Amino acid sequence: MKPFKLTVVALLFSAFGQVAADYEDGLAAAQRGDYETALQEFKDAAEDGLMMAQYNLAILYFSGRGTEQNFAEAFRWTAAAADQGHTQAQFNLGALYYEGQGTGKNRQTALEWYEKAGSADYAPAQYNAAEMYFRGDGIERNLVRAHAWASRALENDHEEAPALLENIEADMSAAQLSEARRLFARMKIGMDY
Repeated sequence: MKPFKLTVVALLFSAFGQVAADYEDGLAAAQRGDYETALQEFKDAAEDGLMMAQYNLAILYFSGRGTEQNFAEAFRWTAAAADQGHTQAQFNLGALYYEGQGTGKNRQTALEWYEKAGSADYAPAQYNAAEMYFRGDGIERNLVRAHAWASRALENDHEEAPALLENIEADMSAAQLSEARRLFARMKIGMDY
């Protein structure tokens, strides 16, 4: 390898090493209960794009630990982590849109984020998507999709899924139930969300 390439590689590893160190320092500070230091360390790493730092920073802003509670900043950093594929952040972003915290209330966008997290087998997101479809909560009611998502939540051991499935099935026709089971099978192999 040429000296220039080695220098570039060394600089990249050095930069990542500092980002990781900031994050680790933030974790250590949070474990000590020093949330002000944790906030600053997470912020440094989050600004450099570290997904876990973005997620933890969002939690601190949401809970008001180490800073004033700030839903706008919680939303900003939750969205950054969610965009990078952090499943819990995707779920939390859905909840922020659902409640209108740090952003305008948008049930359709909330559902989209719940479905994204649900596609990664996150049971609370699957359950929330099922509930929204079942109730028609800010979206068009869809018993087939409600049943499919509730079935996924049940498969992932969500404790409230059995009761929800029972309620959904009570409102379904035999044809809808058959369609829901086909959708559930397609969802399991990643064909339809």
